[in-house]
Amino acid sequence: MQAKYFFQLLALSALWGLSFIMTRIAAPALGPNVSAGLRMLLATITLSILMRVLKHPWPWQHWRQLVLLGFLAVAGPHFLYSWAALTLPSGYGALLSITAVLFGAFASSWLKEEDLTRVKWAGCVLGMLGVALLIRLGPVDPTAALVQGALTCMAAAAISGTATPLLKRATQNMEPLAATTGMHAAAVLMLAPGALYGLPQAQFTTQALLCVAVLGIATSALAYWMFMRIVQHIPPMASMSANFLSTGFGVLWSVLLLDEPTSLAMALGGVMILVACMMVSSLHPRQLINALIPDRS
Repeated sequence: MQAKYFFQLLALSALWGLSFIMTRIAAPALGPNVSAGLRMLLATITLSILMRVLKHPWPWQHWRQLVLLGFLAVAGPHFLYSWAALTLPSGYGALLSITAVLFGAFASSWLKEEDLTRVKWAGCVLGMLGVALLIRLGPVDPTAALVQGALTCMAAAAISGTATPLLKRATQNMEPLAATTGMHAAAVLMLAPGALYGLPQAQFTTQALLCVAVLGIATSALAYWMFMRIVQHIPPMASMSANFLSTGFGVLWSVLLLDEPTSLAMALGGVMILVACMMVSSLHPRQLINALIPDRS
Protein backbone atom coordinates (compact mmCIF):
# COMPACT_ATOMS: atom_id res chain seq x y z
CA MET A 1 0.00 0.00 0.00
CA GLN A 2 1.32 3.44 -0.92
CA ALA A 3 2.10 5.79 1.93
CA LYS A 4 -0.47 8.36 0.74
CA TYR A 5 -3.29 5.86 1.24
CA PHE A 6 -1.96 5.02 4.70
CA PHE A 7 -2.15 8.68 5.68
CA GLN A 8 -5.65 8.95 4.21
CA LEU A 9 -6.68 5.97 6.34
CA LEU A 10 -5.06 7.70 9.31
CA ALA A 11 -7.16 10.85 8.76
CA LEU A 12 -10.28 8.75 8.23
CA SER A 13 -9.64 6.82 11.44
CA ALA A 14 -9.28 10.07 13.38
CA LEU A 15 -12.74 11.07 12.16
CA TRP A 16 -14.25 7.65 12.88
CA GLY A 17 -12.71 7.72 16.35
CA LEU A 18 -15.08 10.58 17.22
CA SER A 19 -18.05 8.26 16.75
CA PHE A 20 -17.25 6.51 20.06
CA ILE A 21 -17.94 9.74 21.98
CA MET A 22 -20.90 10.80 19.83
CA THR A 23 -22.65 7.43 20.09
CA ARG A 24 -22.10 7.39 23.85
CA ILE A 25 -24.10 10.62 24.08
CA ALA A 26 -26.80 10.01 21.45
CA ALA A 27 -27.80 6.36 21.94
CA PRO A 28 -28.97 6.52 25.59
CA ALA A 29 -31.21 9.51 24.89
CA LEU A 30 -32.65 8.50 21.54
CA GLY A 31 -32.44 4.75 21.92
CA PRO A 32 -30.35 2.42 19.73
CA ASN A 33 -33.00 2.02 17.03
CA VAL A 34 -33.79 5.71 16.57
CA SER A 35 -30.16 6.86 16.77
CA ALA A 36 -29.03 4.32 14.15
CA GLY A 37 -31.98 5.02 11.85
CA LEU A 38 -31.67 8.81 12.11
CA ARG A 39 -27.93 8.59 11.51
CA MET A 40 -28.48 6.61 8.29
CA LEU A 41 -31.23 8.99 7.15
CA LEU A 42 -28.98 12.04 7.55
CA ALA A 43 -26.15 10.23 5.78
CA THR A 44 -28.41 9.32 2.85
CA ILE A 45 -29.69 12.89 2.52
CA THR A 46 -26.14 14.26 2.57
CA LEU A 47 -24.92 11.76 -0.02
CA SER A 48 -27.97 12.34 -2.23
CA ILE A 49 -27.22 16.08 -2.28
CA LEU A 50 -23.62 15.33 -3.28
CA MET A 51 -24.86 13.00 -6.01
CA ARG A 52 -27.05 15.76 -7.43
CA VAL A 53 -24.37 18.47 -7.18
CA LEU A 54 -21.74 16.26 -8.83
CA LYS A 55 -24.30 14.92 -11.33
CA HIS A 56 -23.68 11.27 -10.55
CA PRO A 57 -26.39 8.84 -11.73
CA TRP A 58 -27.97 6.44 -9.25
CA PRO A 59 -26.74 2.86 -9.78
CA TRP A 60 -30.21 1.32 -9.95
CA GLN A 61 -28.95 -1.59 -12.05
CA HIS A 62 -26.85 -2.79 -9.08
CA TRP A 63 -29.68 -2.70 -6.53
CA ARG A 64 -29.20 -6.32 -5.45
CA GLN A 65 -25.53 -5.70 -4.66
CA LEU A 66 -26.38 -2.48 -2.84
CA VAL A 67 -29.04 -4.15 -0.70
CA LEU A 68 -26.54 -6.84 0.33
CA LEU A 69 -23.86 -4.26 1.14
CA GLY A 70 -26.40 -2.05 2.89
CA PHE A 71 -27.06 -4.89 5.30
CA LEU A 72 -23.51 -6.24 5.71
CA ALA A 73 -21.57 -2.96 5.77
CA VAL A 74 -24.05 -0.49 7.28
CA ALA A 75 -27.41 -1.55 8.72
CA GLY A 76 -26.41 -4.87 10.29
CA PRO A 77 -23.32 -3.67 12.18
CA HIS A 78 -24.93 -0.41 13.33
CA PHE A 79 -28.01 -2.21 14.62
CA LEU A 80 -26.06 -4.95 16.47
CA TYR A 81 -23.40 -2.63 17.92
CA SER A 82 -26.11 -0.33 19.27
CA TRP A 83 -27.87 -3.17 21.05
CA ALA A 84 -24.62 -4.71 22.32
CA ALA A 85 -23.74 -1.38 23.94
CA LEU A 86 -26.78 -1.66 26.22
CA THR A 87 -25.28 -4.61 28.15
CA LEU A 88 -21.59 -4.69 27.16
CA PRO A 89 -19.01 -2.33 28.72
CA SER A 90 -17.55 0.06 26.14
CA GLY A 91 -14.02 -1.30 26.61
CA TYR A 92 -15.07 -4.84 25.79
CA GLY A 93 -17.15 -3.61 22.86
CA ALA A 94 -14.20 -1.69 21.41
CA LEU A 95 -11.91 -4.70 21.70
CA LEU A 96 -14.42 -7.16 20.27
CA SER A 97 -15.17 -4.86 17.33
CA ILE A 98 -11.54 -5.22 16.23
CA THR A 99 -12.22 -8.89 15.49
CA ALA A 100 -13.78 -7.57 12.28
CA VAL A 101 -10.21 -7.58 10.95
CA LEU A 102 -9.98 -11.34 11.43
CA PHE A 103 -13.39 -11.93 9.87
CA GLY A 104 -12.35 -9.70 6.98
CA ALA A 105 -9.17 -11.73 6.58
CA PHE A 106 -11.15 -14.96 6.37
CA ALA A 107 -13.60 -13.43 3.87
CA SER A 108 -10.81 -12.00 1.70
CA SER A 109 -9.05 -15.36 1.62
CA TRP A 110 -12.26 -17.28 0.93
CA LEU A 111 -13.19 -14.93 -1.94
CA LYS A 112 -9.57 -15.14 -3.18
CA GLU A 113 -9.08 -11.37 -3.02
CA GLU A 114 -5.66 -11.75 -1.38
CA ASP A 115 -3.46 -14.24 0.40
CA LEU A 116 -2.99 -14.32 4.16
CA THR A 117 0.63 -14.22 5.19
CA ARG A 118 2.20 -14.84 8.57
CA VAL A 119 3.10 -11.16 8.82
CA LYS A 120 -0.55 -10.11 8.31
CA TRP A 121 -1.78 -12.61 10.90
CA ALA A 122 0.86 -11.39 13.33
CA GLY A 123 -0.26 -7.81 12.63
CA CYS A 124 -3.86 -8.70 13.52
CA VAL A 125 -2.79 -10.23 16.83
CA LEU A 126 -0.46 -7.33 17.64
CA GLY A 127 -3.20 -4.80 16.89
CA MET A 128 -5.65 -6.50 19.21
CA LEU A 129 -3.07 -6.58 22.00
CA GLY A 130 -2.44 -2.88 21.45
CA VAL A 131 -6.14 -2.09 21.68
CA ALA A 132 -6.38 -4.11 24.90
CA LEU A 133 -3.62 -1.96 26.41
CA LEU A 134 -5.23 1.25 25.19
CA ILE A 135 -8.64 0.66 26.66
CA ARG A 136 -7.25 -1.03 29.82
CA LEU A 137 -10.00 -3.57 30.26
CA GLY A 138 -11.10 -4.24 33.81
CA PRO A 139 -12.59 -7.40 35.31
CA VAL A 140 -16.31 -7.89 34.71
CA ASP A 141 -18.40 -10.78 36.00
CA PRO A 142 -19.36 -13.11 33.12
CA THR A 143 -23.11 -12.69 33.56
CA ALA A 144 -25.66 -13.90 31.01
CA ALA A 145 -26.22 -10.30 29.89
CA LEU A 146 -22.49 -9.79 29.36
CA VAL A 147 -22.15 -12.98 27.32
CA GLN A 148 -25.18 -12.00 25.24
CA GLY A 149 -23.73 -8.55 24.60
CA ALA A 150 -20.35 -10.03 23.65
CA LEU A 151 -21.94 -12.47 21.19
CA THR A 152 -23.99 -9.64 19.68
CA CYS A 153 -20.86 -7.51 19.29
CA MET A 154 -18.97 -10.40 17.71
CA ALA A 155 -21.85 -10.92 15.27
CA ALA A 156 -21.63 -7.24 14.28
CA ALA A 157 -17.88 -7.56 13.76
CA ALA A 158 -18.37 -10.69 11.67
CA ILE A 159 -20.89 -8.97 9.41
CA SER A 160 -18.76 -5.86 9.04
CA GLY A 161 -15.58 -7.81 8.33
CA THR A 162 -17.27 -10.03 5.77
CA ALA A 163 -18.37 -6.95 3.83
CA THR A 164 -14.82 -5.67 3.30
CA PRO A 165 -13.86 -7.68 0.18
CA LEU A 166 -17.37 -7.13 -1.21
CA LEU A 167 -16.87 -3.37 -0.89
CA LYS A 168 -13.71 -3.72 -2.94
CA ARG A 169 -15.65 -5.52 -5.66
CA ALA A 170 -18.39 -2.88 -5.60
CA THR A 171 -15.89 -0.14 -6.49
CA GLN A 172 -14.97 -2.06 -9.63
CA ASN A 173 -18.39 -1.58 -11.22
CA MET A 174 -19.72 1.52 -9.42
CA GLU A 175 -18.42 4.96 -8.57
CA PRO A 176 -17.53 5.22 -4.84
CA LEU A 177 -20.09 7.98 -4.25
CA ALA A 178 -22.88 6.09 -6.00
CA ALA A 179 -22.08 2.87 -4.13
CA THR A 180 -21.92 4.67 -0.78
CA THR A 181 -25.22 6.46 -1.37
CA GLY A 182 -26.98 3.30 -2.50
CA MET A 183 -25.79 1.32 0.52
CA HIS A 184 -26.96 3.95 2.98
CA ALA A 185 -30.32 4.33 1.23
CA ALA A 186 -30.85 0.57 1.52
CA ALA A 187 -29.82 0.74 5.19
CA VAL A 188 -32.45 3.41 5.89
CA LEU A 189 -35.19 1.11 4.62
CA MET A 190 -33.89 -1.74 6.78
CA LEU A 191 -33.62 0.34 9.96
CA ALA A 192 -36.86 2.30 9.48
CA PRO A 193 -39.22 -0.23 11.17
CA GLY A 194 -37.10 -0.38 14.33
CA ALA A 195 -36.69 3.40 14.40
CA LEU A 196 -40.43 3.93 14.12
CA TYR A 197 -41.01 1.38 16.89
CA GLY A 198 -38.60 3.17 19.24
CA LEU A 199 -39.77 6.68 18.35
CA PRO A 200 -42.24 7.14 21.27
CA GLN A 201 -39.50 6.41 23.86
CA ALA A 202 -36.85 8.64 22.25
CA GLN A 203 -35.77 11.81 24.08
CA PHE A 204 -34.81 14.39 21.44
CA THR A 205 -32.36 16.46 23.42
CA THR A 206 -30.29 19.14 21.69
CA GLN A 207 -27.04 17.40 22.60
CA ALA A 208 -28.20 14.03 21.25
CA LEU A 209 -29.45 15.55 17.99
CA LEU A 210 -26.18 17.43 17.44
CA CYS A 211 -24.24 14.22 17.98
CA VAL A 212 -26.44 12.31 15.53
CA ALA A 213 -25.96 15.10 13.00
CA VAL A 214 -22.18 14.75 13.27
CA LEU A 215 -22.47 10.97 13.07
CA GLY A 216 -24.73 11.03 10.02
CA ILE A 217 -23.12 13.82 8.01
CA ALA A 218 -19.43 13.47 8.92
CA THR A 219 -18.62 9.99 10.22
CA SER A 220 -21.11 8.12 8.00
CA ALA A 221 -21.69 10.05 4.76
CA LEU A 222 -18.41 11.88 4.15
CA ALA A 223 -16.14 9.41 5.92
CA TYR A 224 -17.61 6.34 4.23
CA TRP A 225 -17.37 8.01 0.82
CA MET A 226 -13.71 8.71 1.58
CA PHE A 227 -13.25 5.09 2.68
CA MET A 228 -14.76 3.73 -0.55
CA ARG A 229 -12.43 5.96 -2.59
CA ILE A 230 -9.46 4.49 -0.72
CA VAL A 231 -10.76 0.91 -1.07
CA GLN A 232 -10.53 1.32 -4.85
CA HIS A 233 -6.75 1.39 -4.67
CA ILE A 234 -5.70 -0.88 -1.80
CA PRO A 235 -6.25 -4.55 -0.84
CA PRO A 236 -9.18 -5.38 1.48
CA MET A 237 -6.93 -6.33 4.40
CA ALA A 238 -5.09 -3.01 4.16
CA SER A 239 -8.37 -1.12 4.43
CA MET A 240 -9.18 -3.08 7.60
CA SER A 241 -6.24 -1.43 9.35
CA ALA A 242 -8.57 1.54 9.89
CA ASN A 243 -10.33 -0.57 12.55
CA PHE A 244 -7.19 -0.60 14.69
CA LEU A 245 -6.53 3.11 14.25
CA SER A 246 -10.10 4.32 14.82
CA THR A 247 -10.21 2.57 18.20
CA GLY A 248 -6.92 4.16 19.14
CA PHE A 249 -8.20 7.58 18.12
CA GLY A 250 -11.37 6.93 20.10
CA VAL A 251 -9.28 6.63 23.24
CA LEU A 252 -7.19 9.67 22.26
CA TRP A 253 -10.27 11.87 21.79
CA SER A 254 -11.61 10.64 25.14
CA VAL A 255 -8.40 11.81 26.79
CA LEU A 256 -8.37 15.18 25.02
CA LEU A 257 -12.09 15.97 25.08
CA LEU A 258 -13.28 14.16 28.20
CA ASP A 259 -10.09 14.61 30.24
CA GLU A 260 -9.68 10.91 30.91
CA PRO A 261 -6.35 9.84 32.51
CA THR A 262 -3.39 8.67 30.45
CA SER A 263 -0.84 5.96 31.16
CA LEU A 264 2.32 4.34 29.83
CA ALA A 265 0.18 1.37 28.74
CA MET A 266 -1.84 3.68 26.50
CA ALA A 267 1.29 5.04 24.82
CA LEU A 268 2.69 1.54 24.31
CA GLY A 269 -0.66 0.37 22.96
CA GLY A 270 -0.70 3.22 20.44
CA VAL A 271 2.73 2.24 19.12
CA MET A 272 1.64 -1.40 18.85
CA ILE A 273 -1.46 -0.41 16.86
CA LEU A 274 0.58 1.70 14.44
CA VAL A 275 3.05 -1.14 13.82
CA ALA A 276 0.14 -3.60 13.42
CA CYS A 277 -1.45 -1.40 10.76
CA MET A 278 1.80 -1.29 8.83
CA MET A 279 2.07 -5.09 9.01
CA VAL A 280 -1.51 -5.69 7.88
CA SER A 281 -1.16 -3.05 5.14
CA SER A 282 2.20 -4.43 3.92
CA LEU A 283 3.62 -0.93 4.31
CA HIS A 284 7.40 -0.72 4.68
CA PRO A 285 8.73 1.89 7.15
CA ARG A 286 10.85 3.38 4.37
CA GLN A 287 7.67 4.35 2.51
CA LEU A 288 6.53 6.37 5.54
CA ILE A 289 9.92 8.05 5.83
CA ASN A 290 9.85 8.98 2.13
CA ALA A 291 6.33 10.38 2.53
CA LEU A 292 7.25 12.48 5.55
CA ILE A 293 10.68 13.57 4.22
CA PRO A 294 10.53 13.78 0.41
CA ASP A 295 13.76 13.21 -1.49
CA ARG A 296 14.93 16.63 -2.70
CA SER A 297 17.91 15.37 -4.64
